[in-house]
Amino acid sequence: MVVKKKPAKAKSSSKNKILKTMALGEIIQKFPQAASLLAEAGLHCIGCHISAFESVEDGCKAHGLSDKEIDALVKRMNDAV
Repeated sequence: MVVKKKPAKAKSSSKNKILKTMALGEIIQKFPQAASLLAEAGLHCIGCHISAFESVEDGCKAHGLSDKEIDALVKRMNDAV
């Protein structure tokens, strides 16, 4: 009997990637270089206690950023890290 092995799945690099669903505090902890980009976008709340629970998307929307602006910010942060 011949047993075929399934090809190994490529590991996702999402643990090295910033997602808009990630908490602001998690991003700052894992990717400190993203802090300046968040501040430039008007999210000065990165040091706030809520940043441990609020996602990038939620924070951006609370500060009036559009979905397009949020996606652009996440891309800039990923390019920087």
